[in-house]
Amino acid sequence: MNTHKDTVAAIAAQVRQFYDRREPFRVYHGSTNSTRPSQRQKDRMVDISNLNQILEIDTQAKYALVEPNVPMDALVEGTLRHGMVPPVVMEFPGITAGGGFAGTAGESSSFRYGFFDRTVTWIEIVLADGEIQTASTTQNPELLYGSASSFGTLGITTLLKIELREARTYVELSYWPIASMTEALEKIEEKTQDPETDYVDGIIFAANKGVICTGRLRDEPRGRVQRFSRASDPWFYLHAQKLVNAPSDLMIESILLKDYLFRYDRGGFWMGAYAFKYFITPFNRITRQLLDYFMRTRVMYHALHKSGHSKQYIIQDVAVPYPAANEFFDFVDQSFGHYPLWLCPFRQRGQSPQSPCGPLAEKPASRYPEMLLNFGVWGPGPKERRAFVEANRRLEHKIEDLNGRKWLYAHTYNTEEEFWNMYDRKSYDALRAKYNATYLPTIYDKVKVDVDAEERAMQESWVIWLLALFWSIWPLSGLYGVYSAAMGGNYLLPRQKRWGRVQKSKG
Repeated sequence: MNTHKDTVAAIAAQVRQFYDRREPFRVYHGSTNSTRPSQRQKDRMVDISNLNQILEIDTQAKYALVEPNVPMDALVEGTLRHGMVPPVVMEFPGITAGGGFAGTAGESSSFRYGFFDRTVTWIEIVLADGEIQTASTTQNPELLYGSASSFGTLGITTLLKIELREARTYVELSYWPIASMTEALEKIEEKTQDPETDYVDGIIFAANKGVICTGRLRDEPRGRVQRFSRASDPWFYLHAQKLVNAPSDLMIESILLKDYLFRYDRGGFWMGAYAFKYFITPFNRITRQLLDYFMRTRVMYHALHKSGHSKQYIIQDVAVPYPAANEFFDFVDQSFGHYPLWLCPFRQRGQSPQSPCGPLAEKPASRYPEMLLNFGVWGPGPKERRAFVEANRRLEHKIEDLNGRKWLYAHTYNTEEEFWNMYDRKSYDALRAKYNATYLPTIYDKVKVDVDAEERAMQESWVIWLLALFWSIWPLSGLYGVYSAAMGGNYLLPRQKRWGRVQKSKG
């Protein structure tokens, strides 16, 4: 704990220097699961990448005290050793606790527990003026709730207290074939109301074919035990699709808990399949096993950033109220035709009635119902840049029309007026003023894509124009992304850290 205090004190001193100069800074975590390009500069950056320890696990009070750069796989491994697990675990092992809190994150248990940040009951934060402060559900709650999903625009979270629940060895997973969005929604509503259900999500393979997957925590296996973490194991979505194509009366399997939680890691849901297509590589069990190293999400994110391909794929997570699910599904089907699609139900408030109704303390709850259905819309977009932008903007406008939300890890093409029409800017600005954060970039500044600036840079610099032309030649950008991933190291800055271990436990 002394090492933690010393590190935080050094961070606070550095932040104070930026504050005295009123100079904005970015935070360097060492990695990212955002698809947005990095805007960090070494001379305007606060490095917190070594805050990567689990400091305490208390099995009696059921919480873990965690530094922000602890990734989900390390957090799960540490808590499982004590028979515990976080209520909400994001599906990619490299997503960090701090990233899940500062961003918008959830998974198949979020129908009951809400977003990941709803399971955080206390934080330590270095405010924008360098002051070290704490906030909880009872002390400075507006700072706790305001920091959630604010992308570090109020300060730097340096420690989190995360709720835990008792773990089991297996997830008993049932696969329920569905033939329409209406049927999918009916099954989701049925299963989320069952108190024995612990996990719910779904995959839509075509307009008339999909599956809803429901899980229950179990100590003993039922049916066959299926794995998804080894190179020889199937990718989860392909396995589910195979079961749907040949349904039987025994569509129940037992999956080791950690394998279930990170079942989408290999292949990044199904985005890895597009890499095979890009390189004109056969897509089969043998090639997937041979190229398994490159198909893990940590490596895929590395290649995605280095190749610049995030500007070529529509990668958006959006959520709409249940009554709007059919209309949104029809819009996505007609506008993009991307399959598969991911479905995941989310409870806005989680289990805390005191927490605000959605990320960034959104507008009054009357506009936003308690339950939302998340759609993962991921696939290639139009090749022409302006057409690509317009496709994303149509998606954003549809979300707003349906009183939905989009997760801000991805590119945002809204104008500033459109963006703030969805959020309570008055309350957000008041928080930033109260905690001396007005000199930092706003959340819109951090997530927006400035297409006009991109075009001006192309017009004003022949070097940038030539580089863009060079990278447009197939398959140069893809090869560079793969080369960078194979070489390893961090892809935001040339720095590498090793994850720490649990320092102590209670209970």
